[in-house]
Amino acid sequence: MTDAEQPSVPLSALLANPALGLRQIAGPAGDHRVSTVGTTEIENPTPYLVGGELLLTAGVRLPHDAEGIDTYVRQVVAAGVSALGFGVAPVHQEVPPELVAACDRHELPLLRLPPATPFVAVGQAAYAAIAETRNRELREISRAQSALATAAARPDALQAVLDRLSAHTGAWTVLYDAQGNELFSAGPRPSSPTPGRVRDLAVRTTARLRTGAAGRSAPAAAADHHGDTHLTVHTLPGADGSMALALGQAATTAPTLVHRQVTSTATVLLALLTSPRHALGTDTHSAGALVRLMLGATPTEVAPALASAGTTKAGHWIVVHGRHTPPRSTSAPHPGDDPAQLATLGTALGTPYLHVDGRELKALVPSASGARPEAPAQAADLGWVLGFSSPAPTADLPYADRQAERALRRAIAAQVPAVVHTKDPLTIHGIVPRADARDLARTRFAPLDQTGAPGAPVLLDTLRTWLTLHGSWDRTAAALHVHRNTVRHRLARVGELLDVDLQDPGVRMELWFALHWLPDETDETDETDEADEADEADEADE
Repeated sequence: MTDAEQPSVPLSALLANPALGLRQIAGPAGDHRVSTVGTTEIENPTPYLVGGELLLTAGVRLPHDAEGIDTYVRQVVAAGVSALGFGVAPVHQEVPPELVAACDRHELPLLRLPPATPFVAVGQAAYAAIAETRNRELREISRAQSALATAAARPDALQAVLDRLSAHTGAWTVLYDAQGNELFSAGPRPSSPTPGRVRDLAVRTTARLRTGAAGRSAPAAAADHHGDTHLTVHTLPGADGSMALALGQAATTAPTLVHRQVTSTATVLLALLTSPRHALGTDTHSAGALVRLMLGATPTEVAPALASAGTTKAGHWIVVHGRHTPPRSTSAPHPGDDPAQLATLGTALGTPYLHVDGRELKALVPSASGARPEAPAQAADLGWVLGFSSPAPTADLPYADRQAERALRRAIAAQVPAVVHTKDPLTIHGIVPRADARDLARTRFAPLDQTGAPGAPVLLDTLRTWLTLHGSWDRTAAALHVHRNTVRHRLARVGELLDVDLQDPGVRMELWFALHWLPDETDETDETDEADEADEADEADE
């Protein structure tokens, strides 16, 4: 924090406090700023000063001769003391005239403290005034930031943000491209040559940008002044060096802490509004893809327009399924009703393509073909359990959707934040012929079709969950939201119908493989070679 930004209070605020009874008796009448109050009675206090103090003394060790007093005043002025306060009585009945003369000579404000005013009271009053000034600044900053955020949501966001920034800072505000062309401006335009000087400063500042390995440039700033006109330039964070934008300002007063904070907020907003993610071209591509899809185009034809930069050529997607499971002790609203949570989740997953229905989530994440999906920690913090598919081309999205659904079921059953589908050909699934595996699974579980309530699907789901949880009755009951005796009864029925001992590890392994080979309704209605091939990749994970 610079000296200009150090919280302080004008000396006049203390002089105007009737409870203190302070009176300036020497030094200039200018409004010096006081950032702290200190008390000292040593002959040379300069090693213990930081600048900006109202230094209080009763003159216990004040030199007795004019030369010594002059040296004392010269030293504290060199240390940056803002003002000197002298308390009369009990050491001195009145302020020594030699001290008054020295303060006039070295232009140091000298305050007289009456006997009834404790030094501590002066400090308390100063710190209370500083706190009030700081709170007033923070309130002003907060109001300005709120106004800027509202402006950023308007259709004419760039012009609206510049208008609000100019209104809060009192400066002429202008947005330049890298060549110094004015894109937008706000506020009264200053007379020549000020606009040209701001432009030149902006061009020089953007020319100094150094593009890093990630293709981004660190923001830069510059300041200058000509007479009473103060010029400042800020480049937009993350701007590409070849397309850098710069925010220029020209004001007749020096920027304050509030002005700098408000300008910083506006700079970030302008950077977001001009980034590729928010650019008009990107929005047009996404909207165009939706129009084409609604008018009959296939997902494969429109998907490249939705893929983000860098993944368009790969043309692959990761499907994400999620279920919102907040703690039972909270009564949180549905996540789809919380824009902040949706924005956070979309940022964490790295995609704007989210669909939330109640507590269920589906998402599409652009990806390269060989990418390994990673579950973001923010999702678990928000109460989401996720299942990820492996990257799939657009034509195979239905199969990736099933992968994500199964991965989510596994995550819920295992009570883990996320499960990522993996494709590993070095398993038994890769060596057993697909048709033979399906026939074996159908035959193995055929006896369950002859049972009554609760029915084969419920028994199979109970068996699958129980095997996933390594034979834990309690965890299976919790995952299925039933009593543990219900789980025992269902599994006893399974063992009876299949004529097997479920406590035998070999039997468990056999049933585990058969469950994954067991076709569902989608498998039975889609017998094409392409579906078989995709299903093999799907079930290799499980």
